Amino acid sequence: MPISPKLEAKLSKRFAPDAKIEDTFAGNDLTFITDNLGNPITLFIGKRRPDGAISGERYVRRIKFEADGETIKSSHWEGKGKVTRS
Repeated sequence: MPISPKLEAKLSKRFAPDAKIEDTFAGNDLTFITDNLGNPITLFIGKRRPDGAISGERYVRRIKFEADGETIKSSHWEGKGKVTRS
């Protein structure tokens, strides 16, 4: 299942570097992990369990940078299958 354009737009922003961020979107619980620049690179989406883990889907973001190493040239999210914890 591909990520919706609205969720992809939300995840195109920069957040705190090297962080694990918990959020909600369209009735789903989200947990995403950022790289050293604050770009989300791993996403868990589904329903949060009482222990805080996500049961749902896992996605990984592939990013290509410009020569400066900070400007994003292109990126896409790849579905990696079902997960029962994050």
